[in-house]
Amino acid sequence: MTMLSGVANRIYWMARYLERSENTARLINVYTHLLFDLPMRLRLGWEPIIDITSSRDYFYHLYEEADERSVVRFMVSDLRNPDSILSTLNLARENSRTIRDIIPREAWEQVNTLHLHAKSNARSVVTQRHRYDYLRSVILGVQTIAGMLAGTMTHDECYDFLKIGRNLERADMTTRIIDVSSAALLPDMPAELTPFENLQWMSVLKSLTAYQMYRREIRQRIRRADVLRFLLLQQNFPRSFYHALLQVEDCLSNLPHNDKVLQILTKLQKKLLQAKLQEFDQLKLHAFIDELQLGIIKINDSINKHYF
Repeated sequence: MTMLSGVANRIYWMARYLERSENTARLINVYTHLLFDLPMRLRLGWEPIIDITSSRDYFYHLYEEADERSVVRFMVSDLRNPDSILSTLNLARENSRTIRDIIPREAWEQVNTLHLHAKSNARSVVTQRHRYDYLRSVILGVQTIAGMLAGTMTHDECYDFLKIGRNLERADMTTRIIDVSSAALLPDMPAELTPFENLQWMSVLKSLTAYQMYRREIRQRIRRADVLRFLLLQQNFPRSFYHALLQVEDCLSNLPHNDKVLQILTKLQKKLLQAKLQEFDQLKLHAFIDELQLGIIKINDSINKHYF
């Protein structure tokens, strides 16, 4: 391996932080729209958004109530939250700044510009009127950077670590959104409101920009089992869990000293492919998602051990 471990580490985490920023922006945007689609008598809280990032305890250390204003501020602009959009963009900027000689100059400039724009306009996101435009600018900004890197960066070991970071972060967020959203978005739904379960699963799909691709693949009404299969097992959809694992596997195969990491990855793929998702109730799904997330953590730890 010709590149220094410090450079690999920064590229890997730059990609993870950028992906995390985009995912958080998508999540808040879709959840805001879900509230408009549901009937007035069905009240939703904002705690599920905090739960997706496993930040409930820390949130209540900083805020008294999980109202819309507090949760949005915590998830977007609060630098005390390491997973807020501003925090992750700041970390992405710092990592990319130290490897400016490795990534294309235009990509570094775009990361810097996105960070400055997000920072200077962060207050506007508190009001629903300006929230969509702000979050959309974050999403498009990260996608622009990804496109620049794909189109102008040499696809060598550096790029492999970038793709590994992006896809592990993507796989992790996919499982979090499925787990928390399916359990908590519409808890204890009255029988007369069960048709709105479709909106619940539609919001899960839209959080991952998967709705249109899902409809292309499955032309029936939206059903829980079909959504789970699509988001966890669809081989050709870029944000499915299985596709992300395949991307990581492909990149690892280009790197030396990959035996241990690939063993962990193969074991996780086997667990995923053997799962009988159609038989899972909510408790079994939650336990299974925990196993997938533990697998992601093991892969990350093994990459740290063998490469960084």
